[in-house]
Amino acid sequence: MSNSKVLPVLAPETATPCCPPLTERPLTAEEAERTAKMFKALGDPVRLRLFSLVASHEGGEACVCDISDVGVSQPTVSHHLKKLREAGLLTSERRGTWVYYRVEPSVLAAMGQTLGRYSA
Repeated sequence: MSNSKVLPVLAPETATPCCPPLTERPLTAEEAERTAKMFKALGDPVRLRLFSLVASHEGGEACVCDISDVGVSQPTVSHHLKKLREAGLLTSERRGTWVYYRVEPSVLAAMGQTLGRYSA
């Protein structure tokens, strides 16, 4: 019997980035809603820092024990990580007593694509 347990995340259609570059065409109302959820989750400095710690961690995965020193209490860290999961930015897996977080590569790629490159 395995100690691994994948924690729930939003349905794939919510977590899957949907939008073209902002410079390509205006977003539809649905695209704007879905994209705003991701950026809203990153609008908090603690969440942005946690997201950055996971994204930049060796192997693209971080144990909560390695990223929880961000100047807030452990329950607050858990709250922020939950918000990032709900926004579809992180996935998590329980291994024994620890939870490991991973940034979905498709999310990073899509966020970069949505922001697009502006060339004058």
